[in-house]
Amino acid sequence: MAEDNKTPDTAAGAQASGEKASNGKAPSLNILAQYMKDLSFENPGAPRAITQRNKSPAININVNVNANPLSETDYDVVLTLNATAKEGETVVFNVELVYGGVFRLSGFPKEHMLPLLFIECPRMLFPFARQIIADASRNGGFPPLMIDPIDFAQMFQQRMAAERNKTAAAPATPAN
Repeated sequence: MAEDNKTPDTAAGAQASGEKASNGKAPSLNILAQYMKDLSFENPGAPRAITQRNKSPAININVNVNANPLSETDYDVVLTLNATAKEGETVVFNVELVYGGVFRLSGFPKEHMLPLLFIECPRMLFPFARQIIADASRNGGFPPLMIDPIDFAQMFQQRMAAERNKTAAAPATPAN
């Protein structure tokens, strides 16, 4: 007799059906802690910058993500946001936030770790960091700066491409 409803006993089949991975553990991603490492708000033209604005300033936003292992399963993921508002060459305000989280990742294949650390983890931190930036700009006397959602997958792909290009451009070391 043939058994048609039997699922193959493979890691791919287990992962596709939401069961345990080949290492015997169901994959899990948990946030153990979130923290603000650094927050800086500069309003160099206050109080004139607040009261004498004719138009909205040009805002430049920079984003960076870093991850460091703390143990075999725990990682510190740090999201750095820097927003500078300028009118011409004059800085209206500058806000920088370094916001981090400690994540526990277990049961994932090794090849999934970098995308999890550089895409999923910052995606989970971003709404909290966005609110802190909005509150800081509002508390500085400006309208709340609501940063648009960030495509962390695209950032990760660009970072990986830059790493590949850097590796390819490095001169070969001759063997002695």
